[in-house]
Amino acid sequence: MTVNLTTLPNGFRIVTEHMPGLQSAAIGVWVLAGARHETAQQNGIAHFLEHMAFKGTKRRTALEIAEAIEDVGGYINAYTSREVTAYYARVLKDDVALALDVVADILRNPIFDAREIEVERGVILQEIGQALDTPDDIIFDWLQEEAYPDHPLGRTILGPEERIKAFARHDLEGFVEQYYRPGQMILSAAGAVDHDALVRLAEKMFGDMVPSAVIEPPVARFMGGESRHIKDLEQAHFALAFESPDYADPQIYTAQIYASALGGSMSSRLFQEIREKRGLCYTIYAQAGAYSDTGMTTIYAGTSAEQMPELARITVDEMKRAADDMSAEEVERARAQMKAGLLMGLESPSNRAERLARMLQIWGRVPALEEVVERIDAVGLKDVSALAEQIAARAPAAMALYGPVGNAPTLEALQERRAA
Repeated sequence: MTVNLTTLPNGFRIVTEHMPGLQSAAIGVWVLAGARHETAQQNGIAHFLEHMAFKGTKRRTALEIAEAIEDVGGYINAYTSREVTAYYARVLKDDVALALDVVADILRNPIFDAREIEVERGVILQEIGQALDTPDDIIFDWLQEEAYPDHPLGRTILGPEERIKAFARHDLEGFVEQYYRPGQMILSAAGAVDHDALVRLAEKMFGDMVPSAVIEPPVARFMGGESRHIKDLEQAHFALAFESPDYADPQIYTAQIYASALGGSMSSRLFQEIREKRGLCYTIYAQAGAYSDTGMTTIYAGTSAEQMPELARITVDEMKRAADDMSAEEVERARAQMKAGLLMGLESPSNRAERLARMLQIWGRVPALEEVVERIDAVGLKDVSALAEQIAARAPAAMALYGPVGNAPTLEALQERRAA
């Protein structure tokens, strides 16, 4: 499989990977503008734009957008994260040009019809309400807010109700004008794709865009703090985060292996000690997430109000123990799980197209899979133990609690336990 990269004179990038034997392709445009690019007054607008993408253009109605892709058996969708907004489709190889035409159309020719804005405003407000009713979703927004207070990374992707209710057409157009520029767009495709043919199409559809300087978001700094929301729920929800490497840091692979060994699988320490041996919860896990300039290792668990204090204390104890006696076998198992997850996931052209865009965003290039595997294999026990000790003892921490959590220990108490 060969990765090809072309940059148009205006800064628009096209990256592809041909996957022999496939009859389909995944294709999309990743716009390097997500929730962290918003001001406080814009919070939620990147996601609002994603919703408006399929609501009509100068060339197609909302129905015609859907029919154009579904008439050929494909599908089209979009998502908003804190650092990107992606618009993508999956189609058969003969329909790649059609898919790109539709994606280009919704990006370059939106009409932002007033009636459709009101419809989607209502949909998003319902989405916000649903998130508030989903404890193991909303708790991570509160955790993010504590980790990065007074920073765009600490705000929700959906935005607050009062901002969603206030957005008008000129707000949407302003954000597009500001960020939907060729230097902040990546056309990524994988599967049955021809790079040269795709470049020619991209030149026609995006080549006339006026180049502009890439706008960098404000630098983030993990601060930490506690958020406690008491509510009469069946379960008490507990989320703990620690500062960890950003995704351009070579230590990101160490952080991912550490999180996997700590709580990423059924054989992990947290799962075995807290769920299997003590029966304190049904769900508990750890994961390492990252952004361009910061990262978070996060632990989540749901338990009863009565068992919350014990669960929180044992979680800290297991982190400290992992820093002292992590074994080579645990590291090897986590490393194997990480490699298998990576390689199995990339059997999908959609996942591969997303990887191409993400790597280009992070590194400015797409490292070969062999290089990534080598980096994973290079992580040793000493590396994981050193990072485990840093996170367990010194890394800034944030905590969010939701439900019947009145008797849960404070973050200050857990910090004291970390230091003991």
